[in-house]
Amino acid sequence: MKPIHPDALALARNAEGLYLNAYLCPAGVPTIGYGHTAGVKMGQRITASQAENFLLEDMAAAAAQVDKLVKVPLTDRQRGALASFVFNLGAGALGSSTLLRRLNQRDYAGAAAEFPKWVYATVNGVKTQLPGLVKRRAAEVKLFEKG
Repeated sequence: MKPIHPDALALARNAEGLYLNAYLCPAGVPTIGYGHTAGVKMGQRITASQAENFLLEDMAAAAAQVDKLVKVPLTDRQRGALASFVFNLGAGALGSSTLLRRLNQRDYAGAAAEFPKWVYATVNGVKTQLPGLVKRRAAEVKLFEKG
């Protein structure tokens, strides 16, 4: 399996933050470590090493989805930016996006311009722009464009 670019891992660490105790994310999902959600139970506690392992597994799974969806060549940084996007939003979001459509048409600049549109989450039933998502999408664009 192809490794994840270190800049993409750093981006995800920075965007997610490290939480060794389970918490509810803004969408109400039990989360731990660097944004890990699979099988997390409230009250759970992990070590920093476990958090790092979860991140590597989660980003590898996200990158595998990117590899399935993207039909054009990617640099390691572009793949990493997209893996961060999928890790945060899910493969379904990328799969149905204008971002992916433009990318697969080899419109790399057009694809990069789509990242900033993905900055909303439903909080208490209201579509809300989250500052953390604005910052994350900007970092993903920067990584993607570094290519």
